[in-house]
Amino acid sequence: MTRVRMVKNGPLMIEGPVEIEMPDGRIVESDRTTVAMCMCKRSKTFPLCDTSHRTRR
Repeated sequence: MTRVRMVKNGPLMIEGPVEIEMPDGRIVESDRTTVAMCMCKRSKTFPLCDTSHRTRR
């Protein structure tokens, strides 16, 4: 079973590996055991989280 965890004021954590299909049809893959999905859209590696949400005021 895949576990998805929502982090308050942070990313969406998904047990990986994952394949993400973007609205434009592009595929983003991650083979990590846990993948952080950006929810604030500030990440330079969107849709993956780069912790940019930490600087949010």
